[in-house]
Amino acid sequence: MTRFLLALLSALLIAGTSAFAPTQPALSTTVRRSNLETQHNSLIDTVSSMYNNWGKKATASHILFRPSQFPEAEAKVKLEEIKAEVGGDPEKFAAAAKEWSGCPSSKNGGDLGEFGPGMMVKAFDEICFNEDVGVVHGPVSTQFGEHLILITKRSGEE
Repeated sequence: MTRFLLALLSALLIAGTSAFAPTQPALSTTVRRSNLETQHNSLIDTVSSMYNNWGKKATASHILFRPSQFPEAEAKVKLEEIKAEVGGDPEKFAAAAKEWSGCPSSKNGGDLGEFGPGMMVKAFDEICFNEDVGVVHGPVSTQFGEHLILITKRSGEE
């Protein structure tokens, strides 16, 4: 029970820092139900991930194709090609990230550093805390685009 309460409190603090920040001018106060449901589900996903993966940390790298780089279908095809070329080699993955990724982390070979559960979007979080380490996963779709994810380390597992 204590673990659940700590996860809930942490998620509320994380969500609280951005959920109530104004994103539109004060004169426009339109609230859409879909936005509320998305934030509600996001909070539930964050708490769930923090609870299920309590004490774990992951280190990962990724290659991101933003929607402005490629249409979704083309992005997935190209990412599959890169995945086949790279295999599970971290050095080849870093070189491909520097060449192709649309994320600022591309300067570091796609390295995102160490992070805890609930710190990434749901699809990314699920891969990093549930799939095999040292394997390239994807393509994975998120609101940021299409990704290949290489989990380089995970700690805190039982």
